[in-house]
Amino acid sequence: MLEAVSDQRIREKIFERAKKLIDEPEKQGKPLLGELASLRSLRAVGQRYRVLYRVERNRVILLIVAVGIRKEESREDVYALAKKLFRARLVE
Repeated sequence: MLEAVSDQRIREKIFERAKKLIDEPEKQGKPLLGELASLRSLRAVGQRYRVLYRVERNRVILLIVAVGIRKEESREDVYALAKKLFRARLVE
């Protein structure tokens, strides 16, 4: 999903923001509800982009599940895309 962002500067900003999750990822972002309750959402590049991630404490793993723009009521909304991944069982 990150590669789909056409502007390289924005891609780099998203990547840099995601790298900051290495330090205390549980204290960053906000927990999501409903189907995406196992994930957290972190704002990147102002208010536009979101990084959706899950923290697995037992194995010290940070899994970034989705990156994209928040577009309510759009099929391209990052939350809608993440829900599709869960429904297709591509992410658990």
